[in-house]
Amino acid sequence: MSDEICGYAEEPTALVQRAFQDVADKAMHDLSFLHPNMPVYVSGFKLFEGQWVGCVITPWMLSALILPGPNQVWPLRTISDKLGLAMPYDNMTFTVGELEGISQYLTCSLMSPLDHSLTPEQGVQLANDCTRMLLSIPVSDPDAPAQLGRRALLLGRRNCSNA
Repeated sequence: MSDEICGYAEEPTALVQRAFQDVADKAMHDLSFLHPNMPVYVSGFKLFEGQWVGCVITPWMLSALILPGPNQVWPLRTISDKLGLAMPYDNMTFTVGELEGISQYLTCSLMSPLDHSLTPEQGVQLANDCTRMLLSIPVSDPDAPAQLGRRALLLGRRNCSNA
């Protein structure tokens, strides 16, 4: 077994879809936490800093995924190891995962188990929206006071020279 993971030259949505669908077909039946109507759906992966970033929703979870991109070589990691990554949206903790049919990948759970009131259409939209959000630069309010701590906000204090 190699101690390296070679990146995907092509966008890996179909491979990831097939791998998670295989898990759903083979291993996930009659479990109380499963969403009874949610399909396996993988948002289109986008390149971010040379890596493929996307989201997957299944009957058991919604997660962000990162796979190595074109011309990338990742070291082989221990399954379940944690890595903190700075994404445009926020800092996130990812876990090393692996499924048959795809190389090791990084995953961050966004929702598990799924809310049973979520429709399949809403689930698909949520996966697409989460991918966009992960790669979006946060918007800040330019009129907000600078460097206000949470405690100051809760107590109604402001940074004022005449207070």
